[in-house]
Formats: sequence, C-alpha cells, structure tokens
Amino acid sequence: MKNALFFVFALIQMNVSAQNADIDLLRKINVDRNPKLDQTLSLITNTSTPISFLMPAAVFTIGLVNKDSLLKRKAFVIGGSLIISTAISTGIKFAANRERPFETYPEIIKLTKGGSPSFPSGHTSVAFSAATSLSLMFPKWYVIAPAYVWAGAVGYSRMHLGVHYPSDVLVGAAIGAGSALLSKWVVHKIYSRKKNKANLI
Repeated sequence: MKNALFFVFALIQMNVSAQNADIDLLRKINVDRNPKLDQTLSLITNTSTPISFLMPAAVFTIGLVNKDSLLKRKAFVIGGSLIISTAISTGIKFAANRERPFETYPEIIKLTKGGSPSFPSGHTSVAFSAATSLSLMFPKWYVIAPAYVWAGAVGYSRMHLGVHYPSDVLVGAAIGAGSALLSKWVVHKIYSRKKNKANLI
C-alpha cells in the first residue's frame, strides 16, 4: 500500500515538474520575446497548412504531366502522411482537451489564432509531416535542410505567438515525422502487393 501511494505521489510530482518546466520555457519564448519577430513568425505560422498541402499536389501534377509513376507514388506518400498526421493530431487534441497556454496563464500573450485544444500542435504536426515525407522521397541535402528549417520555424512560431506549450510542439513534431514513416511503409506495401498480383497474371 505504501509503495502504491509513493508511486502515485511520484507521478503527480513528475507531472507538476514537467508542467512547470513547460510554462517556464514558454514564458522565456513568449513573454520575453523580441517583438520585431512577431510579424515574421506570424507569416511563417500561416504558411504551415498551404505549403504542406501544396507539396503533394505539386509533386503529383509534375508526375502526371511527365507520366512519371514513381513521382506520383512519392506524392501519395507525402499526401498520405498529411492525412495520417492530421487525423492523429485532431484525435489526440479532443481526447486530451488541454487548454491553450494563454487561457491558463494570463501573462502569455496570444498573437495569432488558436481556438481548438492545445495538445498537440496541429500546425507543427503538419509541417513536420510534410518536411519528413519530402525528405524521405527526395533525400538530398538541399531538400532536407530547408524543409526542416521551415518546419522548425513553424514549431517555434507557435510558442512565440503564445498559442502552444513546448510539449505541444515537441509531440506535434513527433507525430508529423512518425506519420511520414508510416505513410511510406503503407504506400510501399500497397504498391508491392499490386506488383505481386501483376506478376501472377
């Protein structure tokens, strides 16, 4: 019984410590921010969804025009990754139902839209989904470096603008990257199965 109580107490303490570290870091990023970056980071945060969903559309269109089946398959991986990450992030958001930081802590200044639950960051999830899937499909440094710089900037902007905790952003990035890997695996399985069926005919 004593061991069970100690375990519960330890879990509560860990949760409180994690929450304290989360808000302390957010205060440094948001409250102590450089206001000169507000407009730039607001612009970056607004690029998350359009750029992410433009990527698979552009790759698919080029593949269609050039009659390149491999390029179209790569577009399916990128598009599938975005669908998976959006579905997972949205599901967790409404299951966790975490309040936005500016709702809980009045000193946090909200500088952009943020209406749905806070955890995880959907913008970050989508950005890292696009960056990771694009990097997997086109593994060149000149694709990988800008993709991750942009995704990282999106994640940072969500904290700078006061709409997400660092933990929201971290988990959002992990969901996005994981979704890209899962999408690649699923698309590979589908095409492998199709190829095997074709060989049987």
